[in-house]
Amino acid sequence: MSDIQAKVQQVLDEAVASGAERGVQAAVYQNGKLVVDAAAGVTDAESNTPVTPDTLFFATSTGKGLTSTIVHVLAERGVIDYDEPIAKSWPEFAAHGKENATLRQALSHTIGLPEMPGDITPEGLADWDAVCSFIADSEPWWTPGTKTGYHALSFGYIIGEVVRRKTGKPIDEVLDEVVAGPLGISKEVFFGVPESELGRVAKLEDVEGAAEALASMPADMPLFKAVPLGVAPQADIYNRPGYLKANVPGGGTMTARGVARVFAALAGEVDGVRLISDERLHEVAKPAATDEDQIFGFPATKTLGYDFGMPFKNVTETPNEFGAGGLNGSAASIDIATGTAIAVNKNRITMGDYSLFEKVAEVVREHVS
Repeated sequence: MSDIQAKVQQVLDEAVASGAERGVQAAVYQNGKLVVDAAAGVTDAESNTPVTPDTLFFATSTGKGLTSTIVHVLAERGVIDYDEPIAKSWPEFAAHGKENATLRQALSHTIGLPEMPGDITPEGLADWDAVCSFIADSEPWWTPGTKTGYHALSFGYIIGEVVRRKTGKPIDEVLDEVVAGPLGISKEVFFGVPESELGRVAKLEDVEGAAEALASMPADMPLFKAVPLGVAPQADIYNRPGYLKANVPGGGTMTARGVARVFAALAGEVDGVRLISDERLHEVAKPAATDEDQIFGFPATKTLGYDFGMPFKNVTETPNEFGAGGLNGSAASIDIATGTAIAVNKNRITMGDYSLFEKVAEVVREHVS
């Protein structure tokens, strides 16, 4: 066992032994090589099935990293243009003054369309055409490109429908065709999980007091328009087979090894596969929007489809990184200066607590510095 593998394993073991986590998984790629593939704990409290590197986790918005990566691969191939109006391929999208809104604005969360149908249910998220019709007919909250606000669920539908219009295929098929297949991880990263793979998915669980905390939040918060209460973050929803099988590319189900491999292949070759060029990498990695987030109310900096810096870290501390983090505490990132990709999955929904990811990242930084 390598030194870095042993140290990351120790971090995971301690997180589980302390009771802070139930089951965890971490992977690290360094210059295209897998140097950490670690797991600890169990997939759920009832079965006590050990978590392995092959266990799948619904990693909430870490999946946005996959969604954005698809766009960049298609742009690299000339299939998609960031600055082409979305309405050119999706005419219905032009309603209510959105005729000039672009994919670049959607990727940077500045397009002004965070809202989802107020009565949406978990089952309703699977009705792709209905959700896309709602978004296309929505009036933007602000003039596209002038402000930023986290598009928690609508992000995946906007991007996914553009991908569908441009390729003629649903985004889950394109994920496999242009990202997962070439990287040999077709069974490690998903939007909709096939029935045959559901048995590999760890069960998420709410932390104590989560339901009460959710109930105490004002019902008129902008967040509840972006993520209506009927689909608000909770284990009961995320563990439903119907939800896991639905094509909802604002999130994703994956192994840490799989998503780390994707981020590694953005920055360099992984077993001979490179997803995008250096020129595109540097365009993707630089800040595309910096503003007060209209959903959460705190400053946010977005690149083209990712968080600038290590997810939910002070951006000045990690200026060579970009990534994607999920509300459950999962995250993945790439440091383009060192060629280091890190991913962490976990089954406790810690509502934006990324301390485990940060501990793993600290070990990794010590190793590569």
